[in-house]
Amino acid sequence: MTIHAVDVVHILHTCPGEPEPHPYDTRRVLVDVIPGGPCRAPVTVRCGGQTVQIPCHRHEPATRQCGACRIIVTERTITTRTHNPGAAA
Repeated sequence: MTIHAVDVVHILHTCPGEPEPHPYDTRRVLVDVIPGGPCRAPVTVRCGGQTVQIPCHRHEPATRQCGACRIIVTERTITTRTHNPGAAA
């Protein structure tokens, strides 16, 4: 499995239409990638007279990918900030 570690930042604000603080901007930053290794189930693709093998993640849906190609996203940290100084988080 290839693991992607992500930091998430939610920015809150209040507005006249919705006085309760609510997120209006969410940012995700990729901080680390732990590779799963080479594909263990390459797929053979044919086009005309040419044949080539490609990693299964380029051809198969996630449920049929090998363990090395499957991607897991992990939220490392989740931060909430307020945009307006008077709003509570």
